[in-house]
Amino acid sequence: MERETTQEYTTVESIFIRRRNVLMVRGSFPPIYTDYYLHLMQHGLRNPELLDTTLKEAMAMLTLHLVARPWNETIAWTVNIRAPRINLFTTGSSLHEQITGRCFTENVRETDRNLLYSQTTVPDREARRSSLEVGGTDPLDWIEKLYQRSEQRPGRAFRLPDETFVLLAAQPDYDEKWFQAVDTHDLVRMEQVEESKLLETRRFRWNCGCTLQRILPALGSWREQPEELFQGESKVTIECPRCAAKFSITRDMI
Repeated sequence: MERETTQEYTTVESIFIRRRNVLMVRGSFPPIYTDYYLHLMQHGLRNPELLDTTLKEAMAMLTLHLVARPWNETIAWTVNIRAPRINLFTTGSSLHEQITGRCFTENVRETDRNLLYSQTTVPDREARRSSLEVGGTDPLDWIEKLYQRSEQRPGRAFRLPDETFVLLAAQPDYDEKWFQAVDTHDLVRMEQVEESKLLETRRFRWNCGCTLQRILPALGSWREQPEELFQGESKVTIECPRCAAKFSITRDMI
């Protein structure tokens, strides 16, 4: 229980910078990354270093974005990267304060540009979908483009030491000159030199929520044609589409 309450969660702070009219969202992500690596070890998974870093930073950016958005949203990003040819997926929920993700490296459709697809879901409403072109493989650039083109307000993202990340989101009547001039040195001493107010603190963790009990109902259509699923084998391995967790399915389970 001590580990669950002190280490498993990443604390994300939402801080309003007064007089500048800017929201600063800040989080230190080692707890989420630790559980992400434990998940990979548990399921015998390993991502190449570049993809691993990109996925981790995408999860960090989405977490900060969730905190900057209304509290009842679930957001999923799928990024189709041309070179290397991969799909990177991450999704998070403000309601449940959790984040997860994975990389797809096989059977990825080739495109002529890098595209980010975003889906936002709110309870009892139809999902909202959007897409935009992103230039490279840096998730910090992705979120800045997302704010510029989809959020209709500027956003800036920063890396700080110890796997800490910051998102600045402009609010109405923000100080544009100051906003564009801020650098990492300014962020470190922001609360000492600027009038600010802590609006809220949230605790996010790595968690997909997938279980064998949730996976099995999706296989119900194979009940009348098991041979097409098992191909003569006594069991098959099914991957979770959200986190790549592996589940062994036997015929009697179907």
